[in-house]
Amino acid sequence: MNIHRLFLLILIAGTVRAEPVVIGSKTFAESYILAEAGAQLLESRGFEVDRRFGLNGTSIAFEALQNGAIDVYPEYTGTITEVILKRPELTELGDIRRALDDQGLLLLDPLGFNNAYAVAASTASAKRFSLSRISDLRTAPPMRISFPHEFMNREDGWPGLQAHYKFVRPANSIEHGLAYEAINADQVDLIAVYTSDGQIIQSDLVILEDDLGFFPDYLAAFLARKDVDQNALDALATLSGRLDDQRMRELNLAVLDPDASYAAIANGFLRDEGLIAVTERNRTVYDDLIKNTQRHLKLTFIALAFAIFTGVGIASFVYPHKRLADAFLYFTGLLQTVPSIALLALLIPVVGVGQVPAIIALFLYSLLPIARSTITAMLAIPQGYRQVAAAMAMTRAEEMRYVLMPLAMPHVLAGIRTAAVISIGTATLAAFIGAGGLGDPIVTGLALNDTRLILQGAIPAAALAILTEILFGLIERSLVVPHMRSSARPT
Repeated sequence: MNIHRLFLLILIAGTVRAEPVVIGSKTFAESYILAEAGAQLLESRGFEVDRRFGLNGTSIAFEALQNGAIDVYPEYTGTITEVILKRPELTELGDIRRALDDQGLLLLDPLGFNNAYAVAASTASAKRFSLSRISDLRTAPPMRISFPHEFMNREDGWPGLQAHYKFVRPANSIEHGLAYEAINADQVDLIAVYTSDGQIIQSDLVILEDDLGFFPDYLAAFLARKDVDQNALDALATLSGRLDDQRMRELNLAVLDPDASYAAIANGFLRDEGLIAVTERNRTVYDDLIKNTQRHLKLTFIALAFAIFTGVGIASFVYPHKRLADAFLYFTGLLQTVPSIALLALLIPVVGVGQVPAIIALFLYSLLPIARSTITAMLAIPQGYRQVAAAMAMTRAEEMRYVLMPLAMPHVLAGIRTAAVISIGTATLAAFIGAGGLGDPIVTGLALNDTRLILQGAIPAAALAILTEILFGLIERSLVVPHMRSSARPT
């Protein structure tokens, strides 16, 4: 009997997976669909899955994979050779896999379709400028050109294309999803597309022939770390070869329906292929709102708590020393000049992606208003109060606790209130590095050009900012004596 029980325990232990499989995606519809299909397939096989969707570009997604922040995400062979490995001479799948193997990574078999970059013009612009091939851009008159940010900076994008075709033309940056909206509204003439985009059909675009053969093949496949559970990799491998160009284009077109979701579309594809038998339970807006709000508050609260402790603590110590105070304020002010996305990207090589770099960035951005308000308040306290504290033989700590801090509290609260509101707004950008929160629906909405999704993140974020103002009003009433409360309000 004991042997039977031991065998049963071993069998159960073999089926328990303590760690979830973390699946990532980039910020465009196709990446969401593929990642969601992989996630639902794994869940149907009994795996716990953690979704880290909406990673802002190849560099962030690949860094997340290398750092172990994610286990797998959908990638393209052309992107791997051109951007990740920087070895465009690799064209055979076996060569690409051997190069990835040296980095502890594994490329699963391709999913079956080729999603190459292409340059497309509206039908009207193609006629107006006589465009049918990319070579025609050499002699075409000035036109309005807008490309996605990543395409503008990749060697297999706009810089490499111009060098290959030997012409130079100015271009502006635009989000991939918004580019179609812009060209439909006749605001631009030329955009970059993926050849499997459903919007190509919907917008009746003309794809310019790559007559000099610049763009490599971009075969879609899941890129994973080699230490991922082999059973999970085997499950994902069942997706290989099931998507041709036309089917992927249809899925991408379906997600443009305002009443559709990429989760439902991925679920329908899996059921059509016989890979799962159960329709995914549609998550309600309320479910997503609760989850995103909880994570958003977690990011903001932890960052703000550390900023209060650090900012007030250091400011209380350095305020009597002008040089130290100026240096501290200069440092915190310098941090404010770094764009949020740039700061998040700089933190990724150090701490990876997810909540940790987001909390660090929010902490750094919260320091200035807290430190400045604390130092300003301390310096504004009349010398007479300090003399009274000295006459009462107070220690430095007692003077700070019973005299200086109560007098400075209105201004300190004003700085904390400002930092809290800034953090709530800035935290929406954390979704670009897989930290989640109310930025998730905003990022997804931008990728899918879905205003409703954008509002699902923007409205609650604004509501949190308003509630924060109300909360600090209540805190002011409890910590600040009545005749000083008005000074706690930011001007």
